[in-house]
Amino acid sequence: MSAAALKVTTEARPSSRLAVTVTVPGERCKTSYEDAITSLSRSINLPGFRKGKVPRTVLVQQLGGVRIKATALEKLIDNAWRDAIQQESLEPISQPDLSSGFDGLLESFEPGKELTFTLEADVAPTPKLKTTKGLKAEFETVAYDASRVDAMLEDSRKQMATVVPVEGRAAQNGDIAVLGFKGTYSDDGSEIEGGSADSMDVDLENGRMIPGFIEGVIGMKVGETKTVDCQFPDDYPKEDARGRKAAFAIELKDLKTRELPELDDAFAKQASEQETLADLRKDLEQRLKDDAERRQTSNRRDALVAALVEQLEVELPEALIQQESRNLLEQTAAQFAQQGMDVKSLFTPDLVRNLMQNSRPEAEERLRRSFALTALAEAEDIKLDDKDVDAKIREVKKELSADAKIAPERLRQAVMDDLMQDRLMGWLEENSTLTEKAPAADDSKAEAKKKPTAKKAPTKSKSKADAKD
Repeated sequence: MSAAALKVTTEARPSSRLAVTVTVPGERCKTSYEDAITSLSRSINLPGFRKGKVPRTVLVQQLGGVRIKATALEKLIDNAWRDAIQQESLEPISQPDLSSGFDGLLESFEPGKELTFTLEADVAPTPKLKTTKGLKAEFETVAYDASRVDAMLEDSRKQMATVVPVEGRAAQNGDIAVLGFKGTYSDDGSEIEGGSADSMDVDLENGRMIPGFIEGVIGMKVGETKTVDCQFPDDYPKEDARGRKAAFAIELKDLKTRELPELDDAFAKQASEQETLADLRKDLEQRLKDDAERRQTSNRRDALVAALVEQLEVELPEALIQQESRNLLEQTAAQFAQQGMDVKSLFTPDLVRNLMQNSRPEAEERLRRSFALTALAEAEDIKLDDKDVDAKIREVKKELSADAKIAPERLRQAVMDDLMQDRLMGWLEENSTLTEKAPAADDSKAEAKKKPTAKKAPTKSKSKADAKD
């Protein structure tokens, strides 16, 4: 079938959609109908006839004219869409939708008569920036905090601590309590789902459990039982528990504490690759300084891109939003798989739908950031030099392990993406105004909690007999 016989017109639609109206000549419609009869006669089995030898009249009588026309129309639309794309040099990024609906078009389809229909598909948007220079952005500074070195060392000491039984005293903050407990809601006496345990190790540190629980255990002695009144926070993850008061019947079955290793050179050797405590401190200081610098650079870049996105004019096609949402979903699934979870059983159809829906805002934001940078490169003619790319590839190859296998084209693309990102960020830094602002106190504390300590070591335990020696 000749694509030249088609009449094609296009019209831009909202949300980066393109309407393609195709007029198919009657001769082509008739050919499609005849081809459908031939194809069906070769595939259908009718009693008394060999496959491919069913007479035309019998075939039409058995299948009905509607089925044959539907088969012909489906093939006609597919071929016409393919030829229209080639004829008009179109680049759709999604499968087309028939504007009028298939059933309505089927009623008007007559072999030998001209047929006109409209298909719509997503196309890549053309992002534009209202302005590129003189942007103003505010970013949070990230300062190196020397006190975090001591906090990291203390965390490492706890990880390397020896757990020993406690005798002759009540539970206190920092202990490990072995508890049996059962929780009920105070308003109706119903049991709290997941709010009971026969024997559970609980670190007696504030924030480990809901408010009131840890405070109620402190002061108890082994073998003692008591009822502790608590209240679930208003932002508790489980919605039906938020803000409700609860009572926990608690038994302290055993009590343990941690004996921390001395903070000396021996500790440094065991906790890290360093030979002395002084060297370990220097190493942690440098890591924290490097981390602060990286996070501040990230904050600067995020602020600049956010300011650039405000200047962006683009209509995001649904196909790209869905694809980006799937990418985010796959990243989440990969993270769960790395944690040893059974992704296939965990990711039910309902969960997948919810995750896709919830990830949509992030997917749209990521697309806007990408299009804003693409538009900047186009507007300011920012390009890469092949020599710079080749030099960076050689540098990266030196850092890769000998057994690392990366396809050359993938490596080159990754290097080009990184270099272009740096080039664009550098241009924005030079042509924008950045203002510093102090970080929120809570954010600083949250970041401190996230940071790793020195090299982890397995926790040791001693029996009561060992503890007495």
